[in-house]
Parts: sequence; structure tokens; C-alpha cells
Amino acid sequence: MSFGSFAHLAVMPQQVLDYLDPSAGSVFLDGTLGGGGHARLVLEAAGPDARLIGLDRDPAALKAAADHLKPFADRVKLLHRNFSEAPDVAEELGISGFDGVLFDLGVSSHQLDTRERGFSFRSEGPLDMRMDPTGGLTAADVLAEKDAEELTRIFRQYGEERYAGRIARRIVQTRQEQPLETTGQLAELVRNAVPGGHIPARIHPATRVFQALRIYVNDELGHVERGVRAAIDLLRPQGRLVVISFHSLEDRIVKHMFREESQGCLCPPRLPICGCGHQARIALLTRRGQRADEAEIERNPRSRSAILRGVRKL
Repeated sequence: MSFGSFAHLAVMPQQVLDYLDPSAGSVFLDGTLGGGGHARLVLEAAGPDARLIGLDRDPAALKAAADHLKPFADRVKLLHRNFSEAPDVAEELGISGFDGVLFDLGVSSHQLDTRERGFSFRSEGPLDMRMDPTGGLTAADVLAEKDAEELTRIFRQYGEERYAGRIARRIVQTRQEQPLETTGQLAELVRNAVPGGHIPARIHPATRVFQALRIYVNDELGHVERGVRAAIDLLRPQGRLVVISFHSLEDRIVKHMFREESQGCLCPPRLPICGCGHQARIALLTRRGQRADEAEIERNPRSRSAILRGVRKL
């Protein structure tokens, strides 16, 4: 497979540095390495004796990041792993904890722009959508194998699609005559299935279906839940975790987890004494999600939907 060029424009770079606060001698984890844009900024800011472990499940990202981070080669370790596997990685490398962890979630610009990856309805390509193209079900597999009830659940739960049932039934009906194998086929099916699908609108009628399939194929929300919790466990005292989300489902998980782990007792208010024994493990660095400013959005439109949250380990 041809992966194309992988350029990574780091989202909210100054905010990431401000909240990670890189310092000399620190050990960092970039769990969603991408093209290495954030990793390079962190290494430059931290000084010559800082180290960084970079993870990504996309081989194209790792190859691009290795080239981008050549000046820091002796201080960088790059691995083809998912960020939710951080505890296993730390154990394998003999790392007891991290001073800073960064997760830049969601699909990358490279993945969206490479038609062979099948993430976007804007260009014709195979219905793949796997962030790790070396294994697992493709989006075409899901559309071919799941029944209407399960497809409805996927579109409703992960895409918040109003017409989930109607679209699911149309998919099942269509695949009896021909398999759904390309992004163009699916986009046109959704356009024809929803009321007003051919009327110009702010967003393409297939946007939510493509999002839902991508999230399901890659188990994105499951990895966010496991990865963020693992990162909190792995932070050293005063270590910092920064997470950038790109849609409300991701951000909701991050926000709720940060809120829960920054509180003491989690018992219902009506209980006279605490029975849970829960203790706060982190302090919030961001009370509300941070957004990119207009200048950055103009330079990098992808940053428009970015929400950054940060915490510090107690």
C-alpha cells in the first residue's frame, strides 16, 4: 500500500507546551505520535537530556516521525503500538513512570487525505478506515457482516445519526445486490437514504456515518478510556497529562475521567460518611476545554474542533 506523504502540523502547539511544561531530564510519552510534530516541540523545549517514547498504530506515521525526529534519534524510541498499551510498553522498556504524557486523538490529516485509507467520502477509495492497516476488520467488512440492528446501533451510538435505522436498512438491502466496497458507494447510499440528502447543507449527509464506522473499526472510545486511565497511573508525582480530542464522544470520556480522578469521595451526597475511600489522584490544569484561537484555525483548519484538557498528578 502506498501511504503517501505524511506532514504533521501540530495542533495547539503552545498550549501543549504550556501544560506539559517540559523540563530537563524528563521522560515523555507521546502516545499518538503522528508525524512527530508535537514530539519535536517537546524535545526542543525540554533540553538535551530529555527522552521521549513515541507510539502509533499507523506504520506510515512512524516512518514519517522517524525522519522528522532524526536530530533526536539517541533520545527517542518509536514503537508500533496503540497508546492504550502504554503500561506494557513501560514495563518492556523498564520505565517506572513518565513526567509528561500527550494524546492527540482522532484521525490525522494524512489519513483523511490518503484516499487508499478510505477515511473520507471526499475522494473515491476502498472502505478501509483502519488506523493500523496491518490487521483487523475494515469498514467494508463491517458493512458486509453486521445486521441492520447492529448497524443502527453503530451509527446511532458513535455517529449520533438521526436516520441510523433508515441508513442501516438501506445498506442491508443494497448489499444483497452488490457489495459496498468504496467510499463513493457508501456516501451516495447515505445521500439517497436520508431526507433532503441531495440538498446542499453545512455538512455532508454521510459525515456521521463515516465517523461512526471509523470509531467502531478502530475501537477508538475503548482505547481512549483505557489509555487515559493508564496514563494517569503511569504519571510520576507532579507529572502532567495533556489530551486533545476532536469530537464530543472522546472529550466526554476525558472530561468525566479527569473530573472523577480529581475528586475525593465519590459517594452519593445522601450518605452520612464516605464508604468508597476514593482519593483524588490528579489536579485539573484546565477547568474547561481549551480551544485554538482564530489565528491558528486560519493556519490549520483541523484545529477548529480540537479540545485540549490537562491534569497534574498529585
